[in-house]
Amino acid sequence: MEHANGPSLEEINGTVVVPKGMGFWKTLFAYSGPGALVAVGYMDPGNWSTSITGGQNFQYLLMSVILMSSLIAMLLQYMAAKLGIVTQMDLAQAIRARTSKSLGIILWILTELAIMATDIAEVIGAAIALYLLFDIPLLYAVFITVFDVLLLLLLTKVGFRKIEAIVVCLIFVILFVFVYQVALSNPDWAAVMKGFIPTSETFSSSKSIGGQTPLTGALGIIGATVMPHNLYLHSAVSQTRAIDHSDEDDVAEAVRFTTWDSNIQLTMAFFVNSLLLIMGVAVFKTGAVQDPSFFGLYEALSDPSTLTNGILVQVAKSGLLSTLFAVALLASGQNSTITGTLTGQVIMEGFIHMKMPIWLRRLVTRLISVIPVLVCVALTSGKSAIEEHTALNTLMNNSQVFLAFALPFSMVPLLMMTDSSLEMGDRFKNSWIIRLLGWISVIGLTYLNLIGLPGQIEGFFGDNASKTDLVIADSIAYFTIAIVLLLLAWTVYDLYKGNKKLNARIQLNNMRETE
Repeated sequence: MEHANGPSLEEINGTVVVPKGMGFWKTLFAYSGPGALVAVGYMDPGNWSTSITGGQNFQYLLMSVILMSSLIAMLLQYMAAKLGIVTQMDLAQAIRARTSKSLGIILWILTELAIMATDIAEVIGAAIALYLLFDIPLLYAVFITVFDVLLLLLLTKVGFRKIEAIVVCLIFVILFVFVYQVALSNPDWAAVMKGFIPTSETFSSSKSIGGQTPLTGALGIIGATVMPHNLYLHSAVSQTRAIDHSDEDDVAEAVRFTTWDSNIQLTMAFFVNSLLLIMGVAVFKTGAVQDPSFFGLYEALSDPSTLTNGILVQVAKSGLLSTLFAVALLASGQNSTITGTLTGQVIMEGFIHMKMPIWLRRLVTRLISVIPVLVCVALTSGKSAIEEHTALNTLMNNSQVFLAFALPFSMVPLLMMTDSSLEMGDRFKNSWIIRLLGWISVIGLTYLNLIGLPGQIEGFFGDNASKTDLVIADSIAYFTIAIVLLLLAWTVYDLYKGNKKLNARIQLNNMRETE
């Protein structure tokens, strides 16, 4: 398989040596790491308020949505890693190699918007954490997040294995904080287990609590969990291990252990998201969290009147609960910074063949993402704290709308290419069960994202939108859905045409070899 423009993430591609002939656990340890970088995207700051609010409003009803999202994530990430290992191209390179230049540029812009949307959530999360922990004014805290580029510069010098270790440590910090808080709350574990079984109520749109129905709560969790940039990232970082691509057994071993790594790390992300929803039910009294923003959650964790039992109240009085929450928020923001930078590099090099130093790429992306946050902070600086907090939370939630656009354009090509024996070979193409589950997941997620789009666009007009505003919002949403479907049809057609060209080239080469 030819490279689109050289190896993916060339400076770290194939740099981690994997010992041969070792036992299962030592081999798994050697392959462990890329899954952690991917898992970060499934527990980033954008997930927090959706899960906690879902618990506040519907108790444990949406636990099954977190479980389904996690299982779909495991399936998609398995395919992404396999694509990278087998074809030696990341997803961006593979799409670009099979589509026209004009479509490649459009898909690059779409994916860049999705990355910037996730970056806005990281900026807001990290800035608020700095404000809460060190009392740094928000305006300055937003500027400080730009300088995480210096952290990235340092990390690129220490080696990719050490970057993986730092990410894993930060994941354990986040996990510890939420395990500790949930353990103190002593939740009803029987009700938690029951919540993992989906019912007709799970996707109901009839019962509304706090302006949210189970359907919108489920869509929020799905939208915050399965993100397009993780598929690009995994297809690239899965290639960091040095393997012999001329030996199918060596490739098969890499696919196997990379899948183990991915599933273990995504299971941790599943636990974090489950703990967040359980926090909404068991740590806080029902309906106690009126402000689901990071500020509101921090305040609620230091307010004894919002907590469910005496132990939590005593710990809250010491300030420990709220401080740990802010520490976890900062850890999550920094983790997302590392993975967001790598993904940005993968997408830029893969789609438009443009190479840029990693620090410069980070600086440009972060500065663009900082602008709407600075505007938001500046516009609300003279208003009350609640209005400022609400505005930032609304900006973060509204920015996530771009993820709904971009997700089908990563999932559909990924599935088409891993289904193809031309791309993957007969040994590594998807089995019929993976193909079936993959298409059910892709069609289901695309459908849910698109039907949730009108509600997301209505959110741009605020809580007191007029009938005219709602009509305008719905018109924009349905026009956008039509554009997305047309663009998706174009993508499928280009990929199909690209595969036919590849097949013709292979047959021509075979004929030349037999002559």
